Amino acid sequence: MKLLVLKYLNRLRSSFWFVPALMAAAAAILAIVGVAVDQQLTNWLASNWGWTFNGGAEGASAVLGGIAGSMINIAGVVFSMTLVALSLTSSQLGPRLLRSFMRDKTTQFVLGTFVATFVYCLLVLRTIRRAEEALFVPHLCVGLGVVFAVAGVGVLIFFIHHVSISIQANEIAARIGHELLERIDELFPVRKDDAPLAFSIPPDASLIDAFELEAQPVGSNRDGYLQLVDTDGLIEMATQEQLIIRLERRPGDYIVANCPLVSISPATVVPEKIAKRVQSMFVMGKQRTSDEDVEFAVNQLVEMAVRALSPGINDPFTAIACVDHLGSALCRLATRDIPSAYHYDHEDKLRLIGPSQTFGEFVDAAFNQIRQYGRGSVSVTIRLLDTITVIAGFVHRPEDRTALMRHADMILRGSKEGLPEAEDRQVVQGRWQLVSDLCAMESSRA
Repeated sequence: MKLLVLKYLNRLRSSFWFVPALMAAAAAILAIVGVAVDQQLTNWLASNWGWTFNGGAEGASAVLGGIAGSMINIAGVVFSMTLVALSLTSSQLGPRLLRSFMRDKTTQFVLGTFVATFVYCLLVLRTIRRAEEALFVPHLCVGLGVVFAVAGVGVLIFFIHHVSISIQANEIAARIGHELLERIDELFPVRKDDAPLAFSIPPDASLIDAFELEAQPVGSNRDGYLQLVDTDGLIEMATQEQLIIRLERRPGDYIVANCPLVSISPATVVPEKIAKRVQSMFVMGKQRTSDEDVEFAVNQLVEMAVRALSPGINDPFTAIACVDHLGSALCRLATRDIPSAYHYDHEDKLRLIGPSQTFGEFVDAAFNQIRQYGRGSVSVTIRLLDTITVIAGFVHRPEDRTALMRHADMILRGSKEGLPEAEDRQVVQGRWQLVSDLCAMESSRA
């Protein structure tokens, strides 16, 4: 249940209708309450401040009608500008970046501002009565509508400025890089010096062998990309049922119906009740998300870089910006402890075996495609080696340095085939030597 709530909350965050709908509902409530207390407040403001709308019913109707018509027209313009930005992003930078645009709170707020003002003016307009015996003009509400209209002009100017900045490639790369850093901080938190590494006790080999012999699979009940896994719920269930559970998939994997999600031991046959409970702890959808899948956030930057390096676009500067943000993320990840795949209960009994993920896998995801498509670009090749040099200064595990050095070697070999100019190859050789010397020096210190 908790995972479903998170799934739908994430959907609402990346929708263009939720925030405007909330703001429109708030505007409707404001209109209803404002009309109800309008007469008393109008008299008080007129006597104490001398400021209120003084026009008659015809004037009030004209003002509110004009504001409502203008707001709905501007809302259409804002929608059009937003769709143009989405179309441009999808065609030039990649369709998987649309989710980042749709989660932009500024765009959602601007759309909500104009829709809410329209709803407010429309509801107040219907309360104006022109008959002499029942004349009613909500002076305060009309004045408030004018204030909303003036504020809407400022919001429109701000939105034009915001769109002109948000469609710049460097701005998009920075936004995705920031989201990637947030995911790393959330999934790989900083460990205090005096705190033991969670779930770090390796199990006995005999326990793993027994698990392999006795484990029975639980299949998925639907197709889709695995988005969320309730790890705490699986550990709690395994503790209650005295089981050991091994995850066969991790967030980001595409799962076909009836393919194994987990393996459970000891169990000759997994009860249907247990199987349904396990399936409810996995949330799948039509696309990958970065909520528990750091690699997907990495892939978004990689996709931007690869598209920028295509012959049709040929924009190495965007690719270099993506490499810079990937390097920043890998530097932060290099200083974090990668959690063990083995999870224990409060009695130190093994309950859950998760899929292992190493720093080297993140390096592969970040650099493989950029290295392959950028082998003919001197500037991108040099920036890759410079970035690896910076990351090498942050790593503290020997296997991490080995992964970085492996990519530096591949970049060097690729440059010998992809760069025809001898002096360019010499520059790349010099950058590679810096990486090699730094990794060797760090290894000797360790």
